[in-house]
Amino acid sequence: MPKSSKILLLAVSVALVLTIFLGVNSSGVSAATEPQDGAYRQINVYSEVLRHIQSDYVVTPNIDAVTNGALRGLLESLDSDSSYLTADDYKAYKANTAKAQVGINVSKRYGYATVVSVVPGSPADKANINDGDILEAIGTQDTRDMSLAMIQTLLMGAPGSELSVSVVRPRGKQTPEKITMSRLVVSVPATSETMYENSSILYLKPGILDHEHVQQIEAKLKGMNKAGNKKVLLDLREVAAGDNAEAARLTNFFLKSGTIATLVGQKITTQLMAADANKVIAPTAPLAVLVNHGTAGPAELVAAALLDNKRADVIGEKTFGAGAQTKTFELPDGAALILSVGKYQTPAGKKIEDEGVTPGLMVASAADDLPVVDDDGDGTAAPAPATPKASQSDEQLKKAIDVLKAKAA
Repeated sequence: MPKSSKILLLAVSVALVLTIFLGVNSSGVSAATEPQDGAYRQINVYSEVLRHIQSDYVVTPNIDAVTNGALRGLLESLDSDSSYLTADDYKAYKANTAKAQVGINVSKRYGYATVVSVVPGSPADKANINDGDILEAIGTQDTRDMSLAMIQTLLMGAPGSELSVSVVRPRGKQTPEKITMSRLVVSVPATSETMYENSSILYLKPGILDHEHVQQIEAKLKGMNKAGNKKVLLDLREVAAGDNAEAARLTNFFLKSGTIATLVGQKITTQLMAADANKVIAPTAPLAVLVNHGTAGPAELVAAALLDNKRADVIGEKTFGAGAQTKTFELPDGAALILSVGKYQTPAGKKIEDEGVTPGLMVASAADDLPVVDDDGDGTAAPAPATPKASQSDEQLKKAIDVLKAKAA
């Protein structure tokens, strides 16, 4: 095991010891009087680990740095939306009012910042950054050593300011690629509309599921019968932002009855989102939904609800897996926890955050099908030169059209 991993493992133990003892002392309860189960059973083990770190590690450890790393690792072990922020980080996080960005939606996977999706036409899109790419560093700072909240903060900045990132491609070499982009105020394109198969299929592509874009979809669906369209193709690929209430409203356009999603948590009131027959627009129109690795959050809620209610054919790749409600807890020393307190469940009872959404019909993307070559003979696989996105064959779209063509209107 690498030294850094050993340190992190030991650091987590330190944090757990401190947390447990602080909790015991603040409540006035002795561990000896509690049932010897759960964390209490491990107090002696944690104490022994702490003693060895302090007395036997190769150098005298910086306990503050070790503890901060431990707490960050402890929160990230729960899920990608939970974060620990030091007092300095939390101060910077609250003070950040920057609006300019490069068009990257990120989460944390494998310890590093991972691209969930990219806004079409944004600086990141023009730099050929794709979902699944790993941001190893932002500037000179390693994203492994940062909370998700701070990563998102650093991606923002003043309009025109430069952002430098080190990108590792999932199918390429492990050597990071340095990319520099200029931040700008990114505007998400309006919902696009295309007609297929002699205008019998209405194709809709929102960039985000906010009120404005869902309103645009609503207007297009209401005008569908006038235009002679009878089938709908909803493209949710690379849609990773928006509002869950708007996602539920979008789902209701197609669903006359049934459960859309349920929000559950240890200390929150369970919230059931159900379809309202008065808000349905196209309850019987044949429907297909496209998803990929860049489909996350509210878009996953839509896809899961339509899939589980057998209302649509969901086609593409397994989605990212992001569906939590978070709450910020301020700590006495100025630090803070951003903690997931609720998770959205699909009608079938699966937590989107933990499992994502698996399409009924799996179809790989063009990027996944690119050949891998050893371009310099060093035995390290690297992808063939990327084909411009506009010219890549869209097999997922073709399959969705074929599925709808086979359905009676």
